[in-house]
This record gives sequence, C-alpha cells and structure tokens, in this order.
Amino acid sequence: MSLNEVQDEIISEFSLLDGDMEMTVFYIMELGQKLKEMPETQKTEDNIVKGCQSKVWLTADLQNDKLYFEADSNTAITKGLVSLLVRIFNGQSADTILNADLYFMHKIGMERFIGTQRSNGFASMVKQMKLYALAFKTKIEAGK
Repeated sequence: MSLNEVQDEIISEFSLLDGDMEMTVFYIMELGQKLKEMPETQKTEDNIVKGCQSKVWLTADLQNDKLYFEADSNTAITKGLVSLLVRIFNGQSADTILNADLYFMHKIGMERFIGTQRSNGFASMVKQMKLYALAFKTKIEAGK
C-alpha cells in the first residue's frame, strides 16, 4: 500500500468517529495497544526520541531497501500517535519517507485533541523517522 493510501485509510477510520473527541482519544489509545511489542532491550537511551515530553523509543531496520520501524511509549496516547506513524512509514522506501507529505493529521483534526507539547513531540517523531530514512538512503547509495 502506498503512503497516501495508508493515510487515506486512517482518515476514513477517524471519520467514523464523527469528530467525537472522547471517542477519538480512546481510539488512538486502542491503536497504541495494537502496536507490536518492542523488546525491552530496544528501550535504551540511544533509541529515545528527543523532544517528546513522554518517553518514546524508536528503532528502524532496512529490509530489501524498505524501512521498518518499531516504537513504544510510556503513555497510551503517545503510543497511539507513534503507532500511526509506524503504520504509515513501515515498508516504504527512504525516498518516499523523506518526501512524505503527511496530510492525515489535519484531515482527522489532530490539533483539536493533542496539545502543543504533544504536537511538538509528534513533530520530533516524524523528524526522527526521516533521519533514519536519510541515514539508510546514504547507506544504500554508498553500497551501489
């Protein structure tokens, strides 16, 4: 599935909640619970996303020129938010991630249910994922 198809799928899921703030927050926390369990050995200081108020651990792996992320957080809402990014970026190429236009946040009205601190943290998560993509792109190009 393309990056935009995944975003459109997320927008469609959130539209079913009809803008209900409480239901939206519960749904985000539910998404976090479905995130693949990150091994405790990965929850190190090196894997913490800087700029998040909550603790967010993020790792990336390259398989067949596609990136795959693992993430976790110590808070339910933040874990749900990072799970959306993992869902969108998993299985995408480094170039696709680097050039991604993440429009789903505005379409689902994310700014209405996460405050400034979480918005900054969310931007830090996106930045970290794009940094991983840049690092892997450099590695791929060096190997050619």
